[in-house]
Amino acid sequence: MNPLVLSMDEIINAVCLHIAERKSVRVQEVQVELSWDEDTGYTAEVWVQGRSQYLVESNLIEAILRYAYSEYGVRAFPESVRLELDEEITAVIAA
Repeated sequence: MNPLVLSMDEIINAVCLHIAERKSVRVQEVQVELSWDEDTGYTAEVWVQGRSQYLVESNLIEAILRYAYSEYGVRAFPESVRLELDEEITAVIAA
């Protein structure tokens, strides 16, 4: 089976949906900025109601897995998600 590849926009959507549900706010109230750094790896800074929070790679993968299941019906394990950086950050899910 071909892997599912999520674009950077889809990863941002996944994080927005995940955080909105956890914080009980509307999706429109969540802002996300993804980044990659040599020391910290893949991270996201999230703003909700004027407060910021940092998510590490495992948090991103959790949001991606939930998104893949809700949007594509793909059930996967955290080990099957690989984040990649080319011109933008993408997520490759070996389903």
